[in-house]
Amino acid sequence: MDTRLTAEQDEIRRTLRELLHKHCGAEALRAAVDSPAGYDPPLWSALAGRLGLPGLALPEAHGGVGCSATELALACEEMGRTLAPSPLLATSVLAAPLILALGTEAQRTDLLPRLAAGTLTAALAVPGPALTTALALTGGNGGQWAGGGRAGGVQARQSGDGWRLYGQVDQVLDGHSAGLLVVAAHTGGYARSRTLLFLVAGDAVGVVRARQTALDATRPQGRIQLRDVPAELLGQAGGQDVLPALAGLGDTVAAVLAAEAVGAADRALERTVEYVGQREQFGRAIGSFQAVKHRLADVYVGVQAARSAAYYAAWATVNESEGAARSASLEGRWRETGGRVGRLALAQALEALRCAAGEAIQLHGGIGFTWEHEAHLYFKRAAGDELLFGPVHRLRDRAAEEAGLFARGEVAV
Repeated sequence: MDTRLTAEQDEIRRTLRELLHKHCGAEALRAAVDSPAGYDPPLWSALAGRLGLPGLALPEAHGGVGCSATELALACEEMGRTLAPSPLLATSVLAAPLILALGTEAQRTDLLPRLAAGTLTAALAVPGPALTTALALTGGNGGQWAGGGRAGGVQARQSGDGWRLYGQVDQVLDGHSAGLLVVAAHTGGYARSRTLLFLVAGDAVGVVRARQTALDATRPQGRIQLRDVPAELLGQAGGQDVLPALAGLGDTVAAVLAAEAVGAADRALERTVEYVGQREQFGRAIGSFQAVKHRLADVYVGVQAARSAAYYAAWATVNESEGAARSASLEGRWRETGGRVGRLALAQALEALRCAAGEAIQLHGGIGFTWEHEAHLYFKRAAGDELLFGPVHRLRDRAAEEAGLFARGEVAV
């Protein structure tokens, strides 16, 4: 594994950091969060037009840039530094890869170029707080999370003119504003129950959406009600098995989220180091006290370890198809155990962000507790991500379970 970034990757990071520094300051961030959409549309247009960010990991044949998940993770690391609210996670990390993997050629041709250009945003609607289960991050995604019969979730039935959906989905990232909804729905009744994915226009008749109050306002969420809504099946008629695709997507999502959390943790640490170097107590900067140095050193070690894990997870996701050819290598041995490095990287990154954000509030003293300071935004991002994609102990438990580390009560060797 070559840990050095390519010239192209360095350019992506540099250009994105400059753009976000210019257009996503503290005031702009708060204004975007308070807007109806929950993000700044002009900034999103700039990210799409100047950098091609929404289509960074989509093939050139479908209007994308043709990069890999590694470049997408590096871009999300920069987005995480500023906590920039945008439809990037919902559109490019969750929805677009599913359309690319499962969609028909006509669906790909129609939707992916618009998603890559940023003119269309999308959201993955999974019933209940079960996104991590659907992506196989914290449990098996056997399909039970989609609901069935009267158990809730979203129900799909086939009628003469196609499919109709009925149900409600809460906690959908950018669900209140996305132009396209990728909805997981239960169909087939009890005898032949299965989970399928459907495409629903955001303004379709029968769709009722409302923005929800979220702990982390920089990740806007919406509640979606589907009242006998016309929908298009994602993929070929007869329905493909979407569960493996969702589980495979989980590895990429975990790697990208880990990189994003590392970016947020790194920036929280930077701000804290700057502050303790300026704040004076007893005639000297508080950063000169040994106790403060030790606390920040622990945060630094945690952030750097999380960054290494996140980068490796992104690299492993891209190179997973070559794992069989490297069965004797470290990567091959890891995959033979069934481990999922993405889950462990995400767990470590979320833990590092929580620690960095907590220390930022503590070491900023009285100002760190105020609404006017940005420290609470990083803390809420840490807590909100654990609620959405964790918690940390469940991510690690699932990785250990798949690796067989505690099979038959013994540690696997």
